[in-house]
Amino acid sequence: MRVAILAHEKFPDRAKTALGVLRYGDYDVVGVLDRESAGKRVNDFVSDVQDAPIYEGMADLETNDVDALLIGIAPIGGGFDESWRDDVRTALEDGCDVISGLHYFLAEDEEFARLAAENDCELWDVRKPPADLTVGDGVADEVDAEVILTVGTDCSVGKMTVSMELARDAREAGYDAAVIPTGQTGIMIEGWGNPIDRVVSDFTAGAVEEMILEKGDEHDYLFVEGQGSIVHPAYSAVTCGILHGSMADKLVLCHDAGREAIHGYESFSLPDLPTYVDLYENLAAPVGGSEVVAGALNTSDLEDDAAAREAIDEYASALDVPATDVVRFDSETVLDELL
Repeated sequence: MRVAILAHEKFPDRAKTALGVLRYGDYDVVGVLDRESAGKRVNDFVSDVQDAPIYEGMADLETNDVDALLIGIAPIGGGFDESWRDDVRTALEDGCDVISGLHYFLAEDEEFARLAAENDCELWDVRKPPADLTVGDGVADEVDAEVILTVGTDCSVGKMTVSMELARDAREAGYDAAVIPTGQTGIMIEGWGNPIDRVVSDFTAGAVEEMILEKGDEHDYLFVEGQGSIVHPAYSAVTCGILHGSMADKLVLCHDAGREAIHGYESFSLPDLPTYVDLYENLAAPVGGSEVVAGALNTSDLEDDAAAREAIDEYASALDVPATDVVRFDSETVLDELL
């Protein structure tokens, strides 16, 4: 599928959905929309993802070359920015589908729904959960697969990226591994999944368990995409639901090098790293007995490889487990511990 990705004023640093799709998605990206960077290219900013030109708006693309517009921004609260309306409108008028991971459902927007119907377009609201979800039964540990969950010290530290990288590297090493997508970016990449942060709280663990049961006897390893953080003042509930619903065998603790406060909630300082290990393991103990066996450190803000390796060594030492940056360096030491 040929897609344009909307990332106005956020690319690349605050457009993690766009970057995830560019790095892992099975899409032909024909352009990125970003008013601030129009005229440049994706690889001018990020070198290790699919390259594409950057445009000011949807009207600047040859619409015959585009099958869908994908909203590549996931703002806090998941709202729709009215400055994007012209681009979505243009896409629908030109017969393009629209893929959105927002909490604001485009299919419930009167104008967009009308234009989609008139132009035979699909509005795919990725964050709209299935209607038949139920509470969990506590049986995810009965599947044959080894279940590995990424957990974080905060939101936006790289849990989705780590899940995708580890699963891909495991497959390249000859292991039968799959990803369990729990967020909008993972669902867009994999083409299926349950948007856990939109599920009724009583059904959160059940929604994760359902996916584990669906794939658990088809693969040897399942890498579950984590969400939020157990200490996050807004997102801790979804973290706990995934932890209990997956009944993971092993945990990979993800962290952003140098981060000291919770993103978007800077009055809350991050606890020390051993506190996270205790919190995750103690919370999991009555249900799944999960243990933190590896760490993943996001060193993207460190320009020097030597400084990045030093930060990783310090991180591994603090956790007393193997650690790496799965994007910057190889994942072999962590995979050896996990597989």
